[in-house]
Amino acid sequence: MNTRSYLTIGLVGPDRTGAIAAVTQHLFRIGANIESLEEQVARGKFRMTLLASWPSQNLHEPAIRRGLEQVARNLRMRLTLRIAEGGRARRKLALLVSRETHVLDAILREWKRGGLRADPVLVAGNHPQLGGIARRYGLPFRAINYRDRVRAESALQEHLEKSGAELIVLARFMKILSPDFVWHWKNRILNIHPSLLPAFPGASAYRQAYDKGVKIVGVTAHFVTPDLDQGPILCQDALRLRADEPLDSIIARGQKLESACLLRALKLCLSRQLDIHWGRVHGV
Repeated sequence: MNTRSYLTIGLVGPDRTGAIAAVTQHLFRIGANIESLEEQVARGKFRMTLLASWPSQNLHEPAIRRGLEQVARNLRMRLTLRIAEGGRARRKLALLVSRETHVLDAILREWKRGGLRADPVLVAGNHPQLGGIARRYGLPFRAINYRDRVRAESALQEHLEKSGAELIVLARFMKILSPDFVWHWKNRILNIHPSLLPAFPGASAYRQAYDKGVKIVGVTAHFVTPDLDQGPILCQDALRLRADEPLDSIIARGQKLESACLLRALKLCLSRQLDIHWGRVHGV
């Protein structure tokens, strides 16, 4: 059976004429088929993500990487590359965390019992507290100092590339990722938000819902985009509040829902049975 290998290219830098042509013409010369391309120019910044494929027997990764790195240097842009074998059933996950344990625990338990068609290869967090959980499962943990976001994201990107991660799961990671970082991982970052988006975006969603006196609260698993809590929605779930239920009870019940909903979204992504068009997720 002839299989294909896929290369995801992220390119970010100052806007300049001919950037798209420089990349696509180079890919044409080395025999790639361009599967998809998205680009954006905003305030003088150029961002592009491109998916290309080759028959697996024609993939010469070192030569491809060297050629594209030269194109990026000529354009003075930041390049990221991720190569995946189309016939490989299991994907590589990176899990980003802060202090809350419930989502990370749920994903790792599901992985250990064989319920995921993927393998975590990295746990990274902006606090060291969850390192013990990662090590208990035999996974590397990388602490990222977020006092300077540019340096933090550069370090995080380096860890992601070294690990070979193909998909990022924000397991209650409480830092906002920059537009540049997100573009390098377009439609490859999953998040769980503790509300039924678009209601109550941003921080303290349970508190917002409690203060408004809503009778139903929920959670939303979505892809991350540069617009906070506005990404394409993968799945949602909800629970009905009890009369005079205190906030700590709402949060505890909501956290169980967060874990279950994000796991469903992750399995949907791993099944590859979805398409994203005009900001909406469609099953295929």
